[in-house]
Amino acid sequence: DYDHPDLAANIWTNPGEIPGNNLDDDHNGYVDDVHGYDFVNHDGDPRDDNGHGTHTAGTVAAVGNNGLGVAGVVWHAKIVVLKFLNASGSGATSGAVEALQYGMRMGVRLTNNSWTGGFYSRALEDAIAAAGAAGQLFVAAAGNAHTDTDARPHYPASLPEDCIITVAATDNADQLASFSDYGATSVDLAAPGVDILSTFPGQSYRLISGTSMAAPHVTGAAAFLMGFFPGMGAAEVKARLLRF
Repeated sequence: DYDHPDLAANIWTNPGEIPGNNLDDDHNGYVDDVHGYDFVNHDGDPRDDNGHGTHTAGTVAAVGNNGLGVAGVVWHAKIVVLKFLNASGSGATSGAVEALQYGMRMGVRLTNNSWTGGFYSRALEDAIAAAGAAGQLFVAAAGNAHTDTDARPHYPASLPEDCIITVAATDNADQLASFSDYGATSVDLAAPGVDILSTFPGQSYRLISGTSMAAPHVTGAAAFLMGFFPGMGAAEVKARLLRF
């Protein structure tokens, strides 16, 4: 919800696009992509009609020190809204691939991927590898099946690309959440994921649990490092996060 009062100031605006004129002003192949793009409905309005994306965005970068609701892990950011899941939370892998390609085209430095599902996709792995080669990080939710993903991979979190940071969920006792996937080699670290309060559509806030809520804590930390150390590359950002 890019109009949410706790997010609006941190939403990216495409400087090459004129809102609402039904033209591809910046000639990137997308019409009226002012704040990102909707790869489900194939239009320039990626407004959240599920709630999940708004919640994760708030954990990454809800505006800090503004007297409202919550503060994100990083208080100042530019959130590009890349929507490929519909109102019921489902979507095509091809939409995820196109969203990643759009992010590379527009200079996105990292993506928060609070989603899992489906079988292995070579096209998705190739898109993530290309994003990594372009200097991006891909932060992925481990999944909520309480499964050892070393033995039973879940995608995209279990893909082997170095640019992926896979995140499990912990509870308020700093223990692995009862639902969280885990894996000695396939999961990199964990972050809070139980009863996380964050932004929700309609100028509201909600408590939600899941590895989807854990991943944006790590995305926010990565964004903070990238902002504070602008010359730090993606590989070093990941190394610093995993070092602690």
